[in-house]
Formats: sequence, C-alpha cells, structure tokens
Amino acid sequence: MDKKNALRAGALAAGTTLMMLLMSSPALALARDDGDDPGKGLSVIDTLGLFVAAPIGLFVVIAGLVLILDKSHKQQQS
Repeated sequence: MDKKNALRAGALAAGTTLMMLLMSSPALALARDDGDDPGKGLSVIDTLGLFVAAPIGLFVVIAGLVLILDKSHKQQQS
C-alpha cells in the first residue's frame, strides 16, 4: 500500500473514531433507573483476585494439564 492510501485509511479511521466519540451521549451513571439496585462495590483485593489472579491461575492449570497429558513428546518404542 502506498503512502497516499495509508494516509487516507488513517484519516478515515481517525475521523470515524472522532465522530463516534463526539456523537455518543454520556453514560449518565449518576442518574438512577427504576429497579436499579446495585450491590456493594468490590474491594481492591477482590478486583485483583477476580481480574488478575483468577485468569492467571486458570492459564496455569490449563497449561499444566496440556503439558502433563501431552503424549507426543514420548518416543515410540519398536
């Protein structure tokens, strides 16, 4: 792709993103809706456990199972 097409694609992407941001309305998170009953917030420890430790732990478990159950590394005996 030449520079002119790359510049055109970049300008289009930037313009589209800018227009989407300008046209979107605010979330109005302070206004309560009917039936809105939020629970208590997560503590820092809860948040780190849920979004950091749990995915890392799940990855380690899955990777460990794959390594343990992998039979392709064993050489066939004749």
